[in-house]
Amino acid sequence: MGEPVTLGDLQHLVMLAVARLGEDAYGGAAQEELRRVAGRDVSVSTVYVTLVRLEEQGLVTSEQAAPGGGGVGRPRRYFSITPEGWEALRASRSELDQMWRGVEPA
Repeated sequence: MGEPVTLGDLQHLVMLAVARLGEDAYGGAAQEELRRVAGRDVSVSTVYVTLVRLEEQGLVTSEQAAPGGGGVGRPRRYFSITPEGWEALRASRSELDQMWRGVEPA
């Protein structure tokens, strides 16, 4: 197996939002989770672009769900983290933890 993918800040946070949301992980919910938990105000389109790129890298997968409420509205695309995605998240966390060791905030 090759070296894990390096995650950018937003990719890391979006993947964590997906992890926190579990089966309810779609773009709008991830956007709200980022705002509520991390205090990050990003557009839903930015979240979706990030999720699509993560999917292209094999770090998340998605499934299209049928529209709710009698077929009204747009169908939601639900995301989940792949084993490779979990590996990338762990590696990213490990890198951050290592960099924080020995750092004393001023």
